[in-house]
Amino acid sequence: MIRTGSGHAPCHHGEILQGVFLDADGRRCAGLVTLPMAGPGSRAEFLRRPGTPLEALTAVPAGRTKAVRAAALAVARCAESSGQPPCGGELRLTGGVPVGLGMGSSTSDVIAAVRAVADSYGVRLAPETVARIAVRAELACDPLMWGGRPVLFAQREGRVLETLGPALPPLVVVGCALGGGAPVDTLALPAPDPDEEEVRAFERLRTLLRRAVATTDARLLGEVATASARLGQRRLRHPEFEALAAVSRRVGAVGVQIAHSGAVAGVLFDPAAPGLRRRVRGCLRALDAHGIPATRTFTTPGTTPSSKELPHGPAHRRGDRPAGPDTARRPARLPALRDDEGGLRPRRGTAPAGHGSGAPR
Repeated sequence: MIRTGSGHAPCHHGEILQGVFLDADGRRCAGLVTLPMAGPGSRAEFLRRPGTPLEALTAVPAGRTKAVRAAALAVARCAESSGQPPCGGELRLTGGVPVGLGMGSSTSDVIAAVRAVADSYGVRLAPETVARIAVRAELACDPLMWGGRPVLFAQREGRVLETLGPALPPLVVVGCALGGGAPVDTLALPAPDPDEEEVRAFERLRTLLRRAVATTDARLLGEVATASARLGQRRLRHPEFEALAAVSRRVGAVGVQIAHSGAVAGVLFDPAAPGLRRRVRGCLRALDAHGIPATRTFTTPGTTPSSKELPHGPAHRRGDRPAGPDTARRPARLPALRDDEGGLRPRRGTAPAGHGSGAPR
């Protein structure tokens, strides 16, 4: 008898902070804090077929190898905890997270798959368990299993180094794509090997971000995100980064953030700042003038600006998520931001995103 379970996972919009930090034992550890974003996500359905071998587990679309590995690991874990035998089945994945832009597409797939398997067994897995499975499945993962809660997460170890607080300060984000939306091949970048001074710099940013969360200080968060992005440029070398930072200063934003393993970036605004709509429109004009395609304007969880204060736009087109293997999928395309009130719209249309993996490394 087929048993069916379903699961969902969100994506993110790159990082607010990423670097090398010290854990509770004083050991160096790669870590990151992501910027949560509602909208695109991955959905999974698992059709569990008792009596079939675990090796018979397949996926639709075919080629989602990371999600299949995660599903198999989840089957073994859930079968053990529920007292039922492990078995195969069919994993069906859908979603709208663009691939290769640093938005956590593979981790979103993996978490949705794990949750679907757990649902089919009637088991509820803790975020810590999901994180361990995700790291085993894809070597490094994003902290999407914790929802929008800001955590400093060791992406290669699947553990939380620090819970920074209940939520980030409210933010309005004008998303954009650097490099024309081309993905960043993180494997081709030099491996990070920070010296003691750099580690101290990351630890200072960690302290400032902790304070920004505790005091809901959007401006301080923006300073941390900008400093982290600038440190990341030592490896990423986005040619438009200085222009992006200049736009942020010119329009009175609190800072910028980037995906440290992709092309997505954002200009950050304090929603309580006066003239928010004017600032956002000015930002869109300036980005367009520099040839940086805007993708969407969104708010972080808990931010409630007036609906008349912001131009609204779609996230990424529903059909943009290629259905294929974890890497080398067909190019996604980033739509320009749409102003539903008939106002500004960037003149340049969409930008090809290319191929690649956006998993944090």
